[in-house]
Amino acid sequence: MSGTRTRRAPDPARQAAFDVLRAVSDEDAYANLVLPALLRERRLDARDAALATELAYGALRGQGTYDAVLGACSTRPVDELDAPVLDALRLGAHQLLGMRVPSHAAVSTTVDLVRSRVNDGAARLANAVLRKVGGDDLDGWTDRLAPSAETDMTGRLAFRHAHPEWIVRAFVDASGGDVAAAEACLVADNEPAEVNVVARPGRANVEELTTAGARPARWSPYGAVVDAGDPARIPAVRDGRAAVQDEGSQLVTLALADVPVDAPDERWLDMCAGPGGKAALLAGLASGRGARLLAVEKHEHRARLVEQTLRGAAGEYEVLVADATAPPWPEEDFDRVLLDAPCTGLGALRRRPEARWRREPSDVGELRKLQVALLRSAVWSVRPGGVVAYVTCSPHLAETSTVVDDVLGERGDVERVDARAYLPGVPELGDGPDVQLWPHVHGTDAMYLALLRRTEG
Repeated sequence: MSGTRTRRAPDPARQAAFDVLRAVSDEDAYANLVLPALLRERRLDARDAALATELAYGALRGQGTYDAVLGACSTRPVDELDAPVLDALRLGAHQLLGMRVPSHAAVSTTVDLVRSRVNDGAARLANAVLRKVGGDDLDGWTDRLAPSAETDMTGRLAFRHAHPEWIVRAFVDASGGDVAAAEACLVADNEPAEVNVVARPGRANVEELTTAGARPARWSPYGAVVDAGDPARIPAVRDGRAAVQDEGSQLVTLALADVPVDAPDERWLDMCAGPGGKAALLAGLASGRGARLLAVEKHEHRARLVEQTLRGAAGEYEVLVADATAPPWPEEDFDRVLLDAPCTGLGALRRRPEARWRREPSDVGELRKLQVALLRSAVWSVRPGGVVAYVTCSPHLAETSTVVDDVLGERGDVERVDARAYLPGVPELGDGPDVQLWPHVHGTDAMYLALLRRTEG
């Protein structure tokens, strides 16, 4: 019939991406948990699954920048737009500014999505706004909306690479004031991370993973990389004998196990074990030496996850629900202690796309108090001659080296060990003795590691 608008059903990939954004917006969900389940439920093929992932993760990573552009192209402030419309516009903006989707396709598919999931009036608004967004590329919008590099480099980098300004400043500080290095990290945060898996010692080996289609990791002798597809297609992963784990997490755990200690070497402690990935690696390593692992977790639901992860592990282990800042075990009771401290997670922003917009600068101070208390407890718990690994998945100086400085400044019986020696083959580890890994340098999460030995002093 003449004048009738053809209504096109949104494609499955864009529907899935939209539903992920709605879950994140409305339910404070985590995209890295929602998306895989949704893809399995809807049985998207590999092509649509890859598109849905890029759309959802890209729109969430770029949210701050995309909202600024959308605000410049709308007659209404973005915070006054209905939440479903705003989520759809973010998807459209990512296609226009962050992908190679032709402009007409980016606009039309988003308009179809809004018409299907909201209403015709919202679809007309989306069409008008996105046509304006498509009038320039991201560099052009940066020139139009961001401050100049001469007057405010932090603000410009924050806009161009879609990070809050306080995170940009933290990366510059952690890079020793090297703005170019910090920018390289910002760029890496916006690129998909490799899928790393770990063969749990005593239960699987790398050869089994590579036979199933993975390739060996660069440095971890227990690691492999899955280049395509669901890692659960690998039998060892499906059975829990191997698991997804960033190579950086593997390296810092292995470093603790590799530092020499005088005999005995029988009691190992993981102080903040949930959800259990590092504990499972430690349990396998401890088993090979006749040592026993105590995995401690304050929260009961997370302790249950640790128990599930450790089920079937080689050797002896115990899972304990306890507050590690008030330890129920005796002083000097352990030979090796892993403190993977709760932190802001700024080192894993490429895996948790919405996290950069949820964290606040005030989170750092609150977490730092806990980190200091936990490190005091870790040092108290290790025997003279034993070692503590202080680990965070954050490069923020207030969560890393300055925490160690504060605790070591209180006592005269703890010394730093040069951690670089226990990451063999890993390049560009800086001046030591602590190690900061970086996504743009090492391809890992930005893991921090300090190794501390308790002395007789």
